[in-house]
Amino acid sequence: MFQPTGPLPPEVYWRRRLVALGVLVVVIALIVWIITAVTGGGASEPAAAADTSETTETNAPPSEPSDATAEASEDDAAEPAAATSDAEPAYCTDQSLAIKATPDQPQYRVGEEPSFTIAITNIGTVTCERDLGSGLQQVLVYTLDGNRRLWSNIDCYPYGDPAVEVLEPGGQRFFTIRWSGTTSDPGCLTVRNQVPAGAYTLVAQLGELRSSPEPFNLA
Repeated sequence: MFQPTGPLPPEVYWRRRLVALGVLVVVIALIVWIITAVTGGGASEPAAAADTSETTETNAPPSEPSDATAEASEDDAAEPAAATSDAEPAYCTDQSLAIKATPDQPQYRVGEEPSFTIAITNIGTVTCERDLGSGLQQVLVYTLDGNRRLWSNIDCYPYGDPAVEVLEPGGQRFFTIRWSGTTSDPGCLTVRNQVPAGAYTLVAQLGELRSSPEPFNLA
């Protein structure tokens, strides 16, 4: 089988076999290369696509959700400030106020019209508001012992325009009241008589809040 036979010398037959074998090896190598090229090139494209997809998802920028959260926080924080600025002052209770009546001078002549200054002070710790209209401010004159009421500014003029005042802590409002020097009673129903010379006391009142009595003289 392996020993060449024929009319030609054996070297010729061996040479032909080697050439044929070389051609066969080249053909087989070519077939293997073609198969490898086809199968390798087809698999490479999906792999590259898969790598690109993963890179895109990993590198997605997270900036937009963060900005939205920051804007929402700023908006939420701004609303309470607006609500606070619109809040109205509380009502000034009698306990948050002090009232004082002072004669503008210690002595007046009979027949003069004494003037008195009324000071209302917010002694509380918060800003508040109160109607301080003339119809609510009462100024009274008593005998020195305080037993007899002689006059009040609202006896004959019980009504006055409202005057709502906002008082900061420590804030004050001042009012001047003039007295005709005559007597009066609630409703101004009796004859008004000239008050004679003597020593008297002055008291101011706002609601249930009353000042300490302040003395003055008519001469």
